[in-house]
Amino acid sequence: MPVNNTIQSRGPFPQGLLLQKPQVNLIRSSSTRMWLVSLCAGITILQSALTDAFSSLFIALAAVSGALLTEFLIDDISMRRFIREGGRSRENQSGTYRDGSAITSALVLTLLLPNTIHPLFAFLGAVFAMLALKHSFGGLGTNWVNPALGAWLFIRFSWPGSFSAALMEFSPDVLAANLQPVVSAGSFDAYWTSLLNRTIFSLTSSELPGGYIGLLVYSGTGIIADRGVLALLAGTIIITAGQVSRFWIPLAYLGVYSLLVRFAGGGDMLFGLFSGGTLAAAFILASDPATGPKSSAGLLIAAFLGGILNFVFRYLGFEPYGAFFAVTVLNALTPLFRYFETRFLFAGGIHAKH
Repeated sequence: MPVNNTIQSRGPFPQGLLLQKPQVNLIRSSSTRMWLVSLCAGITILQSALTDAFSSLFIALAAVSGALLTEFLIDDISMRRFIREGGRSRENQSGTYRDGSAITSALVLTLLLPNTIHPLFAFLGAVFAMLALKHSFGGLGTNWVNPALGAWLFIRFSWPGSFSAALMEFSPDVLAANLQPVVSAGSFDAYWTSLLNRTIFSLTSSELPGGYIGLLVYSGTGIIADRGVLALLAGTIIITAGQVSRFWIPLAYLGVYSLLVRFAGGGDMLFGLFSGGTLAAAFILASDPATGPKSSAGLLIAAFLGGILNFVFRYLGFEPYGAFFAVTVLNALTPLFRYFETRFLFAGGIHAKH
């Protein structure tokens, strides 16, 4: 007889209300999602590398080398153990590096680092990400924090002097609360600002101030994600179209954050979005399906909370990269989100009726 799967609800919901599982299901495989995110990060790194004598590229290569080397060693050790325990050949196991997660974590870590930091720190951070944050918890999908984000925290707090020194040319005031963009309005910015004002903005009798175009192609010292905003924006279109995650997650995150910046912080919304690693946090880190809630309701709540925490850390706590700390808190709260999801949403389980 065919099996009819139904879900019995538990808790405050009436029986039969939840006729389908409320978890978010993504169409793309994990490997496909990883490679699409790698493409997004890669073009951003390339834009940054074109204006810093390829320093950003060297940092990326160091990070990828550290991640792949660690993955190769772990894969070799696991296969040797598999053979000792009765496996007949190495063909029975596929390399863990083939899903693209190691390269993705390395490239995302690169986005979060200053473009003048020594590549050795990127290498060590990538090794830490694979060993301490990915495989020590059981591999892909079982880590409690995004590996790239955890590696960034590792570098930031293990070598605070080196991290700060890499940003010495970058004034913290650029990212401080309540400030307008202080990016120099060079000839490139002036040309495109004038062109947009004469064409698009003239239709609405408005005018784009100088400095905003410069944010898209910023060539000074800073984290690589902020030096490649134009490419990062293109990359977010790619990963959104590729259904790497639900598009409304970063939109909810950025919407709440922007409103708080404008009305609670008195700051500039576009400046708040295009600096401080905000776009990378919203589209890549906060949208990571492995380290977030599993339901649409849980993801929406997490996105709203992430936007609030981003504002709190950056505009009230004066932390230039408060976006990364905001996502760290969200990752730490994931077990709590999933507890409430299990208690109130994934209720009753599946019962078979013959």
